[in-house]
Amino acid sequence: MKMKNLKLVIVVLFLQGGPLSLIAQNQTNYWQQHVDYTMEVAMDVENYQYGGTQKLIYTNNSPESLSRVYYHLYFNAFQPGSEMDMRLQNIADPDGRMTSEEKQSRISSLSETEIGYLHIDKLTQDGQEVTFNEEGTVLVVELAKPIPAGGKTTFEMIFKGQVPVQIRRSGRNNADGVALSMSQWYPKLAEYDFEGWHADPYIAREFHGVWGDFDVKLTIDKNYTVGGTGYLQNPDEIGHGYETPGIAVKKPKGKTLTWHFKAPMVHDFMWAADPEYVHDTLQMQDGPTLHFLYKNDEKYKETWEKVQPLTEKAMHFFNKNVGDYPYEQYSVIQGGDGGMEYAMATLITGGDKPGSVIGTMIHELAHSWFQHVLATNEAKHEWMDEGFTSFISALCSNDILEKNKENPFENSYKGYYYLVKSGQEQPQTTHADRYASNMPYGIAAYSKGAVFLSQLGYVIGQDKLMETIRKYYADFKFKHPVPNDIKRTAEKVSGMELDWYLTDWTQTTNTIDYEVKEVVAEGNKTKISLERIGLMPMPIDVLVVYNDGTQETFYAPLQMMRGEKENPYPNIKRTILKDWTWANPSYGFSVDVPIENIKGVVIDPSQLMADINPENNFWSVQPLPKD
Repeated sequence: MKMKNLKLVIVVLFLQGGPLSLIAQNQTNYWQQHVDYTMEVAMDVENYQYGGTQKLIYTNNSPESLSRVYYHLYFNAFQPGSEMDMRLQNIADPDGRMTSEEKQSRISSLSETEIGYLHIDKLTQDGQEVTFNEEGTVLVVELAKPIPAGGKTTFEMIFKGQVPVQIRRSGRNNADGVALSMSQWYPKLAEYDFEGWHADPYIAREFHGVWGDFDVKLTIDKNYTVGGTGYLQNPDEIGHGYETPGIAVKKPKGKTLTWHFKAPMVHDFMWAADPEYVHDTLQMQDGPTLHFLYKNDEKYKETWEKVQPLTEKAMHFFNKNVGDYPYEQYSVIQGGDGGMEYAMATLITGGDKPGSVIGTMIHELAHSWFQHVLATNEAKHEWMDEGFTSFISALCSNDILEKNKENPFENSYKGYYYLVKSGQEQPQTTHADRYASNMPYGIAAYSKGAVFLSQLGYVIGQDKLMETIRKYYADFKFKHPVPNDIKRTAEKVSGMELDWYLTDWTQTTNTIDYEVKEVVAEGNKTKISLERIGLMPMPIDVLVVYNDGTQETFYAPLQMMRGEKENPYPNIKRTILKDWTWANPSYGFSVDVPIENIKGVVIDPSQLMADINPENNFWSVQPLPKD
């Protein structure tokens, strides 16, 4: 059988997988900490320094008494000799954005006026001064009195900071000329959960924060337009495109404006500001208000006009396929150093390249679900954050951009196969900062993380996969889900046991490799023999193509999953075979057709099983060309 004809069969079968079923259900028991931030900050746009106060009401919902707390001081990473600097100087493949043309750390050469810093001048707990020590990007605080289980305490702080030259995520005067990209800018209380404290130093990754409400007042030069997290409370005093239509803006006298934002139930707060921002809005029907802030430069105009209707389409797609976006606004803002998601907003650079900006917008918007509502610990479970986002954004792009790809996740599979062949793969349980280099981290997080979901669809069925995603969102929104949560959700939806899948895929580097070992005559029947070569087991779909053009599938469930998926090809006859046990590498079954009537045999016609050697998945009467 010719390869192209066999591929056509595969495509047809893939498209016959049936409609996606979308169901959300109830929540589970859960405890987590809570914070309420009140901050007043003044920014000096001339020297990029700022200072302010922070009042933080901390609710200890844990069953333990706490005698110590930790804050993240992210801006301290942008100093020569920091852990981030040292990592840049010693990793084999440093981020090109963070290095010079000579591949030297840009942080190492920052001057005193270019570095970032975040320092605490005073800190009290319920009016009593506390002992604290700044250890790089972490503030260690010895409490004046323990916070009992179920108790509350109030921290009041005076702090000061300096915005670093734009190197990574945060900073001033980025590549597009945006003045201020203010993420990771405030002292941020570290998360405490059932695993204990998560006070990771800022080396490369980010995001694990405490859910809470933010009330932020920002005083800045009146010529600067601001966008980011939160709802503006005084739009008719501010203007800059936020004012009520038809209302004359009454700006206070003076050189500055005080912007007042409130953000309910978020775990981060970002803002960006520039004196040359254009501010467009788009009010979705039965949806949030979309804000677009970008530099007033002709080379950016076309791109940012194209982005706006596509943002609305992407929002509708994610609402339908994951769950409703829970906030009243979302902002797409030119800034940062690539694309980075934040609460209610994203920062994106490269505004003169429509394709890049649109693709980045879709990915970062998807993070509003997979990080900013489903708030996984990015340091420990980065594959849930980036991988799930990559999965759903690939589906979205394929739909709203009308790409019509046979397999929207093709690039994710290619990335994973490259990683396996490189010999540098590490388990996905590796801490995000402690991969040997950036390459295995990136592929494990983005590509292998996306394949986790797409391949789960192969295991439990595509309809059950989408049902799992929606139930996962419904059950764990505004929480900190862990890998067991997505596994248990899929088990509840499918009725299967899936611990083997989570274990092998995420906790080991075991690979999948199945072979059509032999197809031989057995009287008037045909014996098909399969072989498991890789250590990771899977249920197996086998397609048999007959000479008369008819097709038939045979399904060998994996015994340890204790269940069977529905027929993914309802228009094609399927025979369910006996379970295949993992310990037995060999498996065989008979087809009630003479061998001379069989044109070809293929394992996994959907190509959603991440078999590292697809060349041995085929058998045909004539050898298949290796194209």
